[in-house]
Amino acid sequence: MEDSLPMGETQVTAQEGRSTAGPSPIVADRTAKPGWSARFRSLRMPRRPRLWFEVLLIAVSYWLYSLVRNAVPEQKAAALRNADWIWSAEKSLGLAFEETVNHAVNSVTWLIVSMNYYYATLHFVVTIGVLVWLFRRHPGRYAATRLVLFATTAVALLGYYLYPLAPPRLMNGANFIDTVLVHETWGSMASGNFKNMSNQYAAMPSMHIGWSLWCGLTIFALASAPWARILGLLYPTLTLVVIVATANHFWLDAVGGMACLAFGYAVSRVWYGSLPHRLPKWVHSGNGKGRLTGLRAARLPRPASEPEPEPKSAPEPKSAPEAETAGSRRP
Repeated sequence: MEDSLPMGETQVTAQEGRSTAGPSPIVADRTAKPGWSARFRSLRMPRRPRLWFEVLLIAVSYWLYSLVRNAVPEQKAAALRNADWIWSAEKSLGLAFEETVNHAVNSVTWLIVSMNYYYATLHFVVTIGVLVWLFRRHPGRYAATRLVLFATTAVALLGYYLYPLAPPRLMNGANFIDTVLVHETWGSMASGNFKNMSNQYAAMPSMHIGWSLWCGLTIFALASAPWARILGLLYPTLTLVVIVATANHFWLDAVGGMACLAFGYAVSRVWYGSLPHRLPKWVHSGNGKGRLTGLRAARLPRPASEPEPEPKSAPEPKSAPEAETAGSRRP
């Protein structure tokens, strides 16, 4: 016998074949927090860069770089000893040509003055210009290429700490000419009244070469115009001539800059799983749910592997309804 219920109360039981209520899988999926692996994959996904973030990031990063570079203890004695060793090593290799180039170019006033301004300005102007070009024309490759530049610059700071090096123009007993002082040109943070604002003994590695080679390789890999690709290769070559002619670096400092750049490419390759120029030019929207749409998508070129979408045709007009029955027709 079943227990009787008090009057006025009812018992509700689950129907056969129907499970009890539980959390909705849709709601659970929406409220579930992504794991660390998903967040890590999201960080590695190329996406459209945000202008305000990039401007702030680059400004703060360069400020920190300058702060750390100039905070390196000035090890003058060690820097001069290392400069003497570099100079002797180049002589033993038969490649100690910096002094000859320095004197030859210094004899042509307009040329050496142009190189002084080149050294002081293009190092920043061209690098920023390439970053802007990447931001606008290659957004999917921007972050990976920027990481190369940042990693290159970061590892260079270790070189300044571990291997202080005087530039040729500050060597004792050498016959190098400080071209900025001689020709009184503006712009060098390492000569004249600006020398106390910059670390004088941070010549190894040369970031003039590291940055210019980054610019040149980026332009060569991504530019479509042949003349632009040629200019990309000429830029670091001319920069090498400038840093030697102005007696700011040995050519071995340039080798150090190339090594730092190779490290930067390795870091980007490990993080993104590909070299920057092999990443897709097209980018996904910030929420990762699809491609950019609307005006922002129209400004970006479509990958060659993706077919152009077919234009939507106008909907066909509906035909007039036929008579329902033959009996409804007029005689």
